Amino acid sequence: KSFTEPELVPVLSHIFFLPLTSAVVMSEPKSPTPTPGDTYKGWLFKWTNYIKGYQRRWFVLSNGLLSYYRTQAEMGHTCRGTINLATANIAVEDSCNFVISNGGAQTYHLKASSEVERQRWITALELAKAKAVQMQAESDDSGDDFPAVSPNSGQGGDCRNTEIQSTLRTLNSKVEDLATCNDLIVKHGSALQRSLSELEGLRVAVDMGEKVKQVTERATLFRITSNAMINACRDFLSMAQSHSKRWQKALQTEREQRIRLEETLEQLAKQHNHLERAFRGATVLPPSFRGVSGKADASDEDDDNEFFDAMEEPFDELSLASNPESPQPLELEPVRQRRTRIPDKPNYYLNLWSIMKNCIGKELSKIPMPVNFNEPLSMLQRLSEDLEYYELLDKAAKSHSSLEQMCYVAAFTVSSYSTTVHRTGKPFNPLLGETFELDRHRECGYRSLCEQVSHHPPAAAHHAFSEKGWTLRQEITLASKFRGKYLSIMPLGSIQCIFEKSNNHYSWKKVTTTVHNIIVGKLWIDQSGEIDVVNHKTGDRCHLKFAPYSYFSRDVPRKVTGVVTDKDGKAHYVLSGTWDEKMEFSKIMQSSKGENGTEGKQRTVYQTLKAKEIWRKNPLPEGAENMYYFSSLALTLNEPEEGVAPTDSRRRPDQRLMEEGHWDEANAEKQRLEEKQRSTRREREREAVKAASGHPDTYQALWFEKMDDPVSGETLHIYKGGYWEAKEQGNWDMCPDVF
Repeated sequence: KSFTEPELVPVLSHIFFLPLTSAVVMSEPKSPTPTPGDTYKGWLFKWTNYIKGYQRRWFVLSNGLLSYYRTQAEMGHTCRGTINLATANIAVEDSCNFVISNGGAQTYHLKASSEVERQRWITALELAKAKAVQMQAESDDSGDDFPAVSPNSGQGGDCRNTEIQSTLRTLNSKVEDLATCNDLIVKHGSALQRSLSELEGLRVAVDMGEKVKQVTERATLFRITSNAMINACRDFLSMAQSHSKRWQKALQTEREQRIRLEETLEQLAKQHNHLERAFRGATVLPPSFRGVSGKADASDEDDDNEFFDAMEEPFDELSLASNPESPQPLELEPVRQRRTRIPDKPNYYLNLWSIMKNCIGKELSKIPMPVNFNEPLSMLQRLSEDLEYYELLDKAAKSHSSLEQMCYVAAFTVSSYSTTVHRTGKPFNPLLGETFELDRHRECGYRSLCEQVSHHPPAAAHHAFSEKGWTLRQEITLASKFRGKYLSIMPLGSIQCIFEKSNNHYSWKKVTTTVHNIIVGKLWIDQSGEIDVVNHKTGDRCHLKFAPYSYFSRDVPRKVTGVVTDKDGKAHYVLSGTWDEKMEFSKIMQSSKGENGTEGKQRTVYQTLKAKEIWRKNPLPEGAENMYYFSSLALTLNEPEEGVAPTDSRRRPDQRLMEEGHWDEANAEKQRLEEKQRSTRREREREAVKAASGHPDTYQALWFEKMDDPVSGETLHIYKGGYWEAKEQGNWDMCPDVF
């Protein structure tokens, strides 16, 4: 609606929620806007590739769809591409360039002939998008999203539908308010511009005073309308954020309930299977299992054994227990509920430069760091976080093809970096002999153990095994340098994964982690480098590239690409994605040589089937920004647990004090532990001199032993056993006094 100046006051009063009559409402009909049926056509330049650059194409915007052709003559028979604006994002790059993307494979980089032409297209696209979204929403509303609730469905569903519909109506009303405010701003802004233009042409002083008064009035109206627009935006944003959090929380609750139900069903299915096997293996069958006439043939017996509702007598417990093929029934104990929150991170101020200015070029492990830079986890716990997406290894263990198995292993290597994207805090350096166990046997089928096996250089050994048929082991030594503007962390050592069924033995190394803006600006993390995942049994290989972030690159940030090849070098799969979000893989059908790349190397062009998602990052828990950006798994790692070794990271006092928010006490305790470790090391060296061993440090790891791996040819600490047996017996006498 077009408002006259006398009408403006009640309209603005409605926006500011003043108690007026309902004679003026914000949802009255406004001036007509172009419908999605309107068509907008014209020439634009579309980016094709680095060789041809931008090419002139004919674009047609109609019914919420943007299509393009090489020429106008092609419109009748050949469309080169179409993108749906309802799900697209429109972004302006500079005066003439803009980008349209649907978040998937379709992204158009476009350039107009002038800034005015670009703005015309942007306006037309935004209008078409708004209408397309509105029509899609109306279509959804008339479908199955909010069906009528039957009288027998109970109050719960009815109330929830009523609440959602009420919220949507309120949000729609706020959108109408914003649209009306926009019309008013455009109207009064135009009037103000006209008055300013008239002022420039005035010559008579009398007219000048009148015009200045008019401009002042219109400027006041424009300011009031702008304030109303800002308030309406604030209300809409606040309401949207409030309901978004509620719906997200409800979704998380539903997801947790579904997971608990799946776990319960899985346990029941296992018990059912064991009971069935026990019945089939029983030596003496009760009368109720025999045929009615006692003369059923073998085929009938098999059919009868599937029916348990006809039993009249219970199983003979003694005969089942004596049958070696009959496992005992599973105990349906509830799975432990892990914690979902830790205390919020305190807002401590620290002058970083005062500590770091004298440390440039030094090893990070040799710099005395206060806990203010840390997160309340040790490096051993961070190493255990590599198992966040253990399901990828479970799926790999089931793969019949070694090449397909390689795709899952490669995706697993990439997934281990996803937890680092916001984790700018430094983990605690483990003390020599410190351990960390991660027992998820009941929930996930695996157990994991880490031990700090060396202090100079710092090295941690990790061993994990799963009942699903895989073993993961790694030894990581960190080399780090502070360069002033950034911190480089170079992991040394090897990671290995062995699959029991196929005996496939994989190995790979980690890439470099860089923490930017150490002194000035917001900290951010990047991963860069190349990884070769090698299957030593078959010769298969996956070459992964982690592209370093570049402001000038047209690629998506944190990009990872990879190619899976067999022992002869033939490519079979292509992997692509980002290390902080997801990975996809595609089966290669044909490959050919393409044009030369930027470094003169001939590129290989792969023709593949449609890509399939192989891994996606789990969403962070609510409030993660206040909890060091920990994932759901990371929140549980430092949770106190009974029965763990006295050397376990959960028992580390400085780390526990920091998690609870007592940073001053944590710093004092950290200094005490480090001095204790130095004193223990000096004593060990004196003992070595007395024994004339010829080695300054005779420390031997407790649960790991250094040996050569005959398959990969690498030397690393390998788990020698005994930990879980000691835990079961509660015998920790052999553990050193670490804390």
